[in-house]
Amino acid sequence: MFKPGNFFSPKFLKSLGEISLLWLFIYYVLKFIRSSRAIQALKAMVVLLGVFLLTHYLGLEVITWIIYKIFAISVIALLIIFQPELRNGLIRLGGGSLWGLFLHQENNWDALIKGLLRLSDKKIGCLIAIQREVDLGQYIDTGAKLDSLISPEIIESIFYPGNPLHDGGVIIRGQRIVAAGCLFPVSTNPYLSKTMGMRHRAAVGLSEESDALVIVVSEENGAISLAQKGILRLDVDEKILRTTLSQFFQSKTFRKT
Repeated sequence: MFKPGNFFSPKFLKSLGEISLLWLFIYYVLKFIRSSRAIQALKAMVVLLGVFLLTHYLGLEVITWIIYKIFAISVIALLIIFQPELRNGLIRLGGGSLWGLFLHQENNWDALIKGLLRLSDKKIGCLIAIQREVDLGQYIDTGAKLDSLISPEIIESIFYPGNPLHDGGVIIRGQRIVAAGCLFPVSTNPYLSKTMGMRHRAAVGLSEESDALVIVVSEENGAISLAQKGILRLDVDEKILRTTLSQFFQSKTFRKT
């Protein structure tokens, strides 16, 4: 018969501790996989496992042996391919806060929007990426690391012509500017206009490689554009910009609507 005192027994507390640690471990592993390219590799591994079980059931010994060898070398291959993601994951694990799982502070993007409108009025080109779930650590490493609150003055000073960092991109994580002068991957999409500048191509390229929202201000006409999921939306107004940011950061986990 179960007694209330069993809640405080050493055996129960030990089991509770093991379950809690296992839950945290699984949570961080799934979070890491979801926030990197590892999700694609995981899908490939699941497909290979299904093929392996099918060939083993059908008695196809040669194909089974080949897939078995692929599994044997896949561990080392994954460590090499996903070395940047593993490094960034360990850095986040060491520097993260457990309270971040439970607490959330609403983002205030008025300062960012005000800075973008200033740049637009003065026709100063800019490129800003806002991180979502996929970590942008590999691109942060290509620029100058900062730890600054978002303000119109800082955004304008970074992209002001003549500033050493004005040609690169700015990366925002949470409510802070974490890096400036970053190099973004340039899109090779053949359907993009030949007259499109490098900032716009870099914005599309980063949005193809991650789930970030990338904002561009054209230095030719001051138009503000948004890139997301490989799609570039040209010449948006302040209302669309506010609506997009509001939907993009609707929750802490930034779930897709």
